[in-house]
Amino acid sequence: MAKSTTDTSSVDNLLQERQVKALEKIANSLDALTIWFEEIDKEEWDARIQWYLAEWYKKYISGE
Repeated sequence: MAKSTTDTSSVDNLLQERQVKALEKIANSLDALTIWFEEIDKEEWDARIQWYLAEWYKKYISGE
């Protein structure tokens, strides 16, 4: 038995609603990360960030 168009459209609406909720959660997480990055003490983290970036560069870019 084939599904009716109303069944298909309700499933599509449900999927779209779930997609919107997932995108809202992602947006909220990015917003929280943005606020955290803005509030950290950049002077204190400067050397740490440089070290992490150098390690990442050595491992993934230069191939050491």
